[in-house]
This record gives sequence, structure tokens and C-alpha cells, in this order.
Amino acid sequence: MAIEEMEEGVDTSTFNAKEGFCMSASIVTIVQKVIAEVIGTYFVIFSGCGSVAVNKLYGGTVTFPGICATWGLIVMVMVYSVGHISGAHFNPAVTITFAIFRRFPWKEVPINTTDMFNMLDRFHVIAEVIGTYFVIFSGCGSVAVNKLYGGTVTFPGICATWGLIVMVMVYSVGHISGAHFNPAVTITFVPLYIIAQLIGSILASCTLAILFDITSEAYFGTLPVGSNGQSFAIEIIISFLLMFTISGVATDSRAIGDLAGLVVGMTIMLNVFVAGPISGASMNPARSIGPAIVKHTYKGLWVYIFGPLIGTILGGFAYNLIRYTNKPLRELTKSSSLIRSISKNNTT
Repeated sequence: MAIEEMEEGVDTSTFNAKEGFCMSASIVTIVQKVIAEVIGTYFVIFSGCGSVAVNKLYGGTVTFPGICATWGLIVMVMVYSVGHISGAHFNPAVTITFAIFRRFPWKEVPINTTDMFNMLDRFHVIAEVIGTYFVIFSGCGSVAVNKLYGGTVTFPGICATWGLIVMVMVYSVGHISGAHFNPAVTITFVPLYIIAQLIGSILASCTLAILFDITSEAYFGTLPVGSNGQSFAIEIIISFLLMFTISGVATDSRAIGDLAGLVVGMTIMLNVFVAGPISGASMNPARSIGPAIVKHTYKGLWVYIFGPLIGTILGGFAYNLIRYTNKPLRELTKSSSLIRSISKNNTT
């Protein structure tokens, strides 16, 4: 499916109220997207965090390079597996950034329940939950397994796990709706999308906690190694790079879209190699929140919420400025400003 088709989303004009919501094609589409996203997120978190846990539990068998490779590979795998279904964000920071820079038409925000349900098929909630679940399950799983089984995963293995699971989920569910790229989709549904991602992350973290005897030493979440400020800065930088890359390979019609999953996965692997020893290289609030909730470890959690959010917004804004267009700069800044959009809507 072409990028343009993904941005247009699914056509709901054929919805027939007489058939009833549960019997319509819309509800079928919703279920498909939500399931795809839940599965994708689950495996990303399971593989990535799993590599970390295994490395810690089993004497560093995964090794740091192994952890990096695990994250990169699982992201890549999930991108190619479900990215065509749901868009495979698996990351609340990416979701919010797309919501900001896709210039949503606020005047079209639905104001009644029926309209909201008719729009739900464009937001592939189930697909996002599944995708986030596997992202967290795989990524954090690699961390847990590495800790539990004498470092068998190794740091490179964990890195590869994160990259691969993200790639896998993008290609798994991203092609179904690409709803988040649709200017007609209201930002009102962004909270729902984020909730789906967090559900996937928490489920994956619970799975890892059940499978392994996760001690404090084998914690597969993210904790600042140095100061919070140092980790905060590095999270902004690597999240900037991630979103800048995503914007280039997944939203620009001139890019080689077929390689998007591979590029995103390798970007995550690279970031984990660089920032892993410093901050844990989260880049994703869902990746950090899920394990934190399950294991009741909230130290420095704000770093992994605001750092990635700021970094992705800046990365998306930077690419938006250099994206080829025949529009003058004032038109780009005007149309991409969330604040101005809200103000304009309130005055009309």
C-alpha cells in the first residue's frame, strides 16, 4: 500500500447505519487494527525487554551488543509484520508528534458518540495495543532474559532485539490503516491511541514478570545510570534522531518506503548502542512505563516520558522544515502549529 493511501486511511463513507454498528465493515476493521497493534507492541516489548532480563539473569550471555541487536531486530520484524495494518507506532511520543504535525482539521472534530464510533476504524486501537505489546515484550524480554540467564543475550543482543521487534511490528500492522497520518482524523483520539500502546506495554511486562524470577538486579525497565539531567538530554537527542528518521522514510513520498522497517530498526539499534549505557535508551514512554508499573520502580520515570516526547516533536519539526515543498516558509509554520490551529478553531 502506498504512503498516500496510508495517509488517507480507510473509507468510512460506505458505513450503513441500518446494518448496525456491530454488523458493519467498520467494526471489523477496528478489530483487525487493534489486534494487530496489540500483537506488534507485545512482541516488541517482550523481545527487547526479554533480552535485557535474560542478560542480567544469566551472567551476561546476551551481552550489550546482543541487546542492541535484539531491539533493532524486533522493531524491524514487527514493522514488516504489522506496519501495513496499523502504522506500527508502538510509541506515544511518535503518536503525539504525528498528531501535531499532520495538521488536523479541528473544525471536523466529532461532537456526538455516533460520529466518534464511525471514526474509530481510522485509529486502529487494537492494532496499536498488539504492536506495543510485542515491542515491549520482546525488547524488555531480551533485557530480562539477559539478566536472568547469565548475560546470554549480551548487550548487542538486546540492542538487536529492540530494533528488530520495532521493525517487525511496523511491517506487520502499519499497512492496514495508517490512520494516524490522516489529517481528517481528529487529535481527540490521540489519548485513546496512547492508552492502547500502554496496555500493550503493561501486558508484555506482566508476561515477562510471570515467566522469569525478576529480581531488582534483573529489572528490565529503564533507569538513569548517571544523573537525571544527563539521561534526559540523551533521551531527547536519540528520540530526535528516531523521529527524524521515521519522518524521512515513512512519510515522504520520495523516500524508499519498502526499506522503512529496516531503517527504523537499525536506527533503534544504533541509538541503544550509543545511549544504552547512559539512560537505557528508551525513546518510548510506553517502553519505560509498562515495566515501571509492573515492578513498581518509578525512579527517574519522568525522564523517559518527557525526554522522548520533546525529542520526537523536535525531530518531526526539523524534518517538516526541510521536506521538499513549493509552499513558502510562513505557510509551513502556520499550518504545522498546533497552538495556532487551536486558536483558529476557537475563534470560528
